[in-house]
Amino acid sequence: MKTLNNLAKEPVATFVFAHGAGAGQNSEFMQLMAEGIAKYGINVVRFNFAYMQLAEELGKRRPPERADKLLVHFNAVLSEVDSSLPIFIGGKSMGGRMASMLLQESNALGCICMGYPFHPPGKPEKLRTAHLENINKPVLILQGERDTFGTREEIGTYNLSAQVQLRYLYDGDHSFKPRKASGFTLDGHLNLAITQTAEFIKSHI
Repeated sequence: MKTLNNLAKEPVATFVFAHGAGAGQNSEFMQLMAEGIAKYGINVVRFNFAYMQLAEELGKRRPPERADKLLVHFNAVLSEVDSSLPIFIGGKSMGGRMASMLLQESNALGCICMGYPFHPPGKPEKLRTAHLENINKPVLILQGERDTFGTREEIGTYNLSAQVQLRYLYDGDHSFKPRKASGFTLDGHLNLAITQTAEFIKSHI
């Protein structure tokens, strides 16, 4: 498995970080997060799912594979990670969802989802929360308040396990970007997501 590693100087844990549906391990978001988290003493392992690797090689966008194939790939990456340090898994959007689906049966201590896709935009009835209702390992979901995949108001009505912690980014969208009038900035939200991720990992070691 080809992976990209952002290595910390004196690592206390490893975070296996999966990309979202439309942008791979080299996207600006993935790079910024990985570099930022590594500064907090956490190794970050990034990888491309097979469809994304092919898309990059061909220079053509491709749709994601089915969840079962994505999970097999994620598991294969996880099996090659050095387990001498505590392992955490997570990802952006789809990658975070896959990590949360793997969490229960994996050797990971917890999961961080950045912009969880609770439902497809415009289809609030198609919920993707069944496995989050009974999960018994810690999960951190970092969510923009006005994320079209699940707003703060919508999420407040969901029946989620007590192990699921939610941290909202004020006025943020699916990429955490707030509107100018909010007085908040994307940079500020990205930095907050980095520190929240590092704190969550360190609190569960």
